[in-house]
Amino acid sequence: MAPCWVMPSSALKAGARSSTISKTGRHFSSTHSHRAKRAVALLPSYLSDARAVVKYSPSTPDGALQLGVAENQMLEDLLMPATKKFCNATAFTEDCIYYQPTSGRPEVRDAFCNYLQRLLKLPESLDRDGLIMGAGCNAVLENLCITLASPGEGVLVPTPYYAAFEFDLVARAGLSIIPVNALGQSGHGVAKETTISREAYYPSKASLTKSLADAKQEGESPRILLLSHPNNPLGISYPQSVIRDCIDWCRENKIHLVSDEIYAGSIYRSNDFTSALKLVGPGKLGPYIHFVYALSKDFALSGLRVGACYSENLDIRMALQKLNDLCQISSQTQKFIEAMVMETTEDGEFWTTSFLKENNSRIRARCDAVQSLLSEYEIPFLPADSGLFIWIDLSRYLPRIESNESEEDLACMERRERVLYLELMNEWGLLFTPGLSMRHDQPGFFRCVFTAATEVEFHLALKRLRNFAE
Repeated sequence: MAPCWVMPSSALKAGARSSTISKTGRHFSSTHSHRAKRAVALLPSYLSDARAVVKYSPSTPDGALQLGVAENQMLEDLLMPATKKFCNATAFTEDCIYYQPTSGRPEVRDAFCNYLQRLLKLPESLDRDGLIMGAGCNAVLENLCITLASPGEGVLVPTPYYAAFEFDLVARAGLSIIPVNALGQSGHGVAKETTISREAYYPSKASLTKSLADAKQEGESPRILLLSHPNNPLGISYPQSVIRDCIDWCRENKIHLVSDEIYAGSIYRSNDFTSALKLVGPGKLGPYIHFVYALSKDFALSGLRVGACYSENLDIRMALQKLNDLCQISSQTQKFIEAMVMETTEDGEFWTTSFLKENNSRIRARCDAVQSLLSEYEIPFLPADSGLFIWIDLSRYLPRIESNESEEDLACMERRERVLYLELMNEWGLLFTPGLSMRHDQPGFFRCVFTAATEVEFHLALKRLRNFAE
């Protein structure tokens, strides 16, 4: 039986404004709003542990290795010379000092549309007017969902999912996250010898229909299905048949499909990754199919804050443009990105294409090293083909169940996983993302971001993981 999660609606109630009582009995409001309290309440509980622990550095060699943040630290040797070149080639013209078009400069949107067409292998070009460029994927995703659903309405998300969705779509947008548990509907078990079945995690029409019905019975009004494709935290791409089923189901039920494809350029094994944009085709999306992307992951440029959303729903276009007032990209950064995505090598290949080939080669090599170690110790994992991470089953290392506990009780699962999480962090110096924080329905699963380390740190992480497994 899947655990009954307490979803963000409780955090909304928990954020009510508090007050203090003086010695005279008079009430005074606290110095911050209920919205501020709500924002803090939405943060995953494990973050406080991760922030408090001493991290690894040359001066603190016994510190914990941060393998829980989805960043790529393998590319500075490629990026720094290239970024200097793009900066030097970018002229800061007079028009850059003034207000910019809220959806982005026309030139950079043209260039970005062309880049996405190459990356996603689209049969036709995208409509520039449907592309909004904002300060990061979370910003454009939040704005998009604000235009598609009202406060209190629901966003269906297959589990396990990126934990920060619960902050990004609830803190200001006021939406409700509704987990879609595919495990109970897929007909596949999680474990398959020493590997985890990928089919067990595929969303299906059956799992979506059940989640929709259950949500409505609880008084929820789902308006959006949010897919992470390639999937974070699983490190896999969904096959075409799964994406097609999701598209068809959304159209049949008048639910908006938002395909978050921020890892679309980090496909490092031969597989059948196909963008939702390609499956439907530019110009044919209609009002219910939408797309978000950013440069933070594929190009390790999270500090530049460059995200994009694409929609052909004319009803939300003006609203998206106006909301983007709050998260525009600076004019100079836009010119930098325009130069980057248009740059070609001496061989006539686009620089972005050449860069992604090398990046994916490096990601694959690291993934192979991690998977080889896990196989050696017969630790189950989900064979990864995309993204920056791998999904690991460490449930056999969970502490035993106490006599007064029930294995299926959420409090029991949280206690056992937290004990293991803290052991990994404090005793073995390994900081992973715990699965329950991503609404996995079984304890003991973790996301390991194997790119979030330098070469020295990565080899130390392998050594520490080996010592733990032994």
